[in-house]
Amino acid sequence: MPVISVPQDYNEEELYVDLRPIFSRSLFLKCEGFNFAGSIKLKAATEMVESAERSGILTPGSVLVESSSGNLGVALSMLAANKGYGFICVTDSRCNLSTRRLMQALGGQVHIVTQPDPDSGLLGARINYVRALCASDTRYVWLNQYLNPANWKAHYHRTAPAITRQFPRLDVLFVGAGTTGTLMGCARYLREWHRPVRVVAIDSVGSVTFGGAPGRRMIPGLGTSIRPPLLDESYVDDVLWVEEADTIQTCHRLARSGFLFGGSTGTVVSGAMRWLAEHDETDLTAVAIAPDLGERYLDTVYQTNWLRDIYGEDVLGSGELIAGSRSA
Repeated sequence: MPVISVPQDYNEEELYVDLRPIFSRSLFLKCEGFNFAGSIKLKAATEMVESAERSGILTPGSVLVESSSGNLGVALSMLAANKGYGFICVTDSRCNLSTRRLMQALGGQVHIVTQPDPDSGLLGARINYVRALCASDTRYVWLNQYLNPANWKAHYHRTAPAITRQFPRLDVLFVGAGTTGTLMGCARYLREWHRPVRVVAIDSVGSVTFGGAPGRRMIPGLGTSIRPPLLDESYVDDVLWVEEADTIQTCHRLARSGFLFGGSTGTVVSGAMRWLAEHDETDLTAVAIAPDLGERYLDTVYQTNWLRDIYGEDVLGSGELIAGSRSA
C-alpha cells in the first residue's frame, strides 16, 4: 500500500474509464482527479513550485500569488500549506464557491476580480491585479502558469508517458485547452514518440485561444480571453470548439451512469465524441484526459436553478449529447 508524508506524493495515474457503454464509441478517459488537490493541476503546480525552489525564486517567507479559475489555486494552496508558504489566489466570479472554500480551508487567501479589462476580459484584469500585487511587496512570487515552461514540462515528463505506457498503440489524444500546459506537454512528447498520434485540442466556444471570437463563458477551466503564450499550434492536429450547453448535457449523461465529472471533462468528452463521429475509423485507439471530478460543480453544472438562469429552461433537453460543436 502507498504510504506518504507529503500530499503531493500521491496521484493515481493508471485509472481509465471506458466510455463505450455510455456513448457507443470507444474512448478511454484518463481520470486525473484522484489526488489530494483533486485535479490534474497538481502536476503543474508541483513542477512550477519545485522549479522555483531550485532556482532560488521561492525562499522561506515567500507568498505565492497566482491567477487561477480554481483548480490550480487549490493545488497551490495545498502545496503552500505543506511547504510553509503563504498563498493568494486571484480569481473571478466564475470560480465555484466550493473551490474558493477549499483554498481558504487550506490556508489560502482568495481575491475575486469583478470588473473585466476592456481589452482582455476578466483574465486580463486578474493578471493586472497580480502584477500590481507583486510590485507592492518583494515577498510575493508569481509563478505565472501562462508563461512558465514548467507548466507544460510536468505533462511532458508525467502525463504523456503514463498514457503511452498503458496504450502503446495510441492513435488519437483529446486534450482540453486552458493555459495549454497539458496540451503542449503531451503534444511535444507524442511528437517525439515512435509512432504518429493525432493530437486534438478541445476548446470552449467564446474562447480566443485558437482564434475564435470572444464570448461569454460561465464554466471555469477551459478557454481563455487572452491567447496563451505557451501555445504552439504546430503541435496540434485538429481543434474543436464546444458550446457550454454541450458540456452540460455531457456531464449529466455521464452522471446518469454514475460518473460525476467536472465541466472541463464534459467539454473534452463532448468534443471527442463529435470528432470520433466525424472520423469513423475502425480499431482506433482514442484517449481523452479528464482534468477533474464533479464535486466542485454541484452549485453550477449540476444545479438545475443555476442552469436554467444561465442557459434557459431547455438546457438539459433530453439528456443526450448535443452535436453542436464545430471542428476547425
